[in-house]
Amino acid sequence: MIHRIHELVWGPWLLVLFLGMGIIYTVKSGFFQIRGLSCWWKETIGSIREDEDGKSGEVTRFQTACTALAATIGTGNIVGVATALTAGGPGAIFWMWVSAAIGMMTGYAETMLGIRYRYKDRNGTWICGPMVYLEKGMKIPVLGMIYSFLCIMVSLGMGSMVQSNSIAETLEYAFDVNPVSVGILLTGVVFLVVLGGIGRIAFVSERLIPVSAGLYMIFSMVVIMSCWDIIPHIFRCIFEDAFKPVSFFSGAAGYGVSKSMQYGISRGVFSNEAGLGSLAVLHGAAEDTTPQQQGMWAMFEIFFDTILICTMTAFVILCMTDGNPAASGYDGAALTAYSFSKRLGGLGQYVVSGAMVVFAFATIIAWYYLGRQAAVYLAESLKKRHILYFLQRILRGKVYTLLYLGAVFAGCIAKLETVWEFSDIWNGLMALPNILALIFLMKEVTYPKQGLSFEEK
Repeated sequence: MIHRIHELVWGPWLLVLFLGMGIIYTVKSGFFQIRGLSCWWKETIGSIREDEDGKSGEVTRFQTACTALAATIGTGNIVGVATALTAGGPGAIFWMWVSAAIGMMTGYAETMLGIRYRYKDRNGTWICGPMVYLEKGMKIPVLGMIYSFLCIMVSLGMGSMVQSNSIAETLEYAFDVNPVSVGILLTGVVFLVVLGGIGRIAFVSERLIPVSAGLYMIFSMVVIMSCWDIIPHIFRCIFEDAFKPVSFFSGAAGYGVSKSMQYGISRGVFSNEAGLGSLAVLHGAAEDTTPQQQGMWAMFEIFFDTILICTMTAFVILCMTDGNPAASGYDGAALTAYSFSKRLGGLGQYVVSGAMVVFAFATIIAWYYLGRQAAVYLAESLKKRHILYFLQRILRGKVYTLLYLGAVFAGCIAKLETVWEFSDIWNGLMALPNILALIFLMKEVTYPKQGLSFEEK
């Protein structure tokens, strides 16, 4: 029953919604992700030194970007890519590129709307995200409450249990570490980080993500460049598989194209989260910024996550399997580890294991902030309507933090097949109110003019 619901939620109709929304915003922006490349690159990575010199604000723009990357760069960059390639073929990576390219504009739109409608609560903390622009922009607060509830459920499932389970399984397989010991240590470290709020989460993410992602990219390039002579063959495999000829008499070829698109697009969304609204929440704490600038940071994060990290993982796998990953007999993290180890030997296993642990941990701390923001918003909304006082207390107090830490520990020692599917269902449903808001608030999304600094606009 759960599996059937999962298939319905993540069916072709939802992928069409993601694609359609991205295409609409791409056309509306005049293909800004391509035409405005120099603009958004300059205002993101090009502004890091200027951002570090700023004194105002609790959280800098770069720290916010690292926190957002912490939430998006996770097991999907390793497990998700491998699964997409084995199930959808080499062509799946092409459709991941497509989903990322148009998803950049979806991420821009939702993040810009989030910053535009954000507000500070009575404690002086920014509250930002789809729940806010659903209430203040669309004037439908009940949709904001629904989104918040779904976000909380995803945080306790996909954001914590699933990620901690990946860490425990990786350490048990690679280093024979007892899952209970992993659970105790991991829960303690997560507690120390989240205890400091968004300031400490951003501080840890700023130091963790650039180093870990940088090392992963370096080792990936070592493997890829060692096979430079077959790179043209890999590109040929990708494009031939992505555009297999579909004849009237060949249903099999048509099925191949649809599977390639389905897995490529769905894994792309799973990896970079464009359209789910989570990027809008994660950018809410940035100070000394504008809605447009945070929107461009969201574009960069999607580009970095999918176009760079996921592509490197895919090319490592395709190079080491001669463009046929399904024939290797491996899948998921095992396929990625096999591919790295084939060129780097025992070091390859450590590269994948280390990346899995660090990426999953970063996702855990970032999703705590996501879930906490949703919990605070939902508690305030319930208070305004004088309903469910007990639930208000749970969401407003320290109970959510205890629930989250409990989920982190439980994930280390439990089998999570059902949790995976439930979390994926919540994830898909979370996108629906956000996409609805993106449709109705489309006229409020504006784009920067090329060649102008933010001071001149």
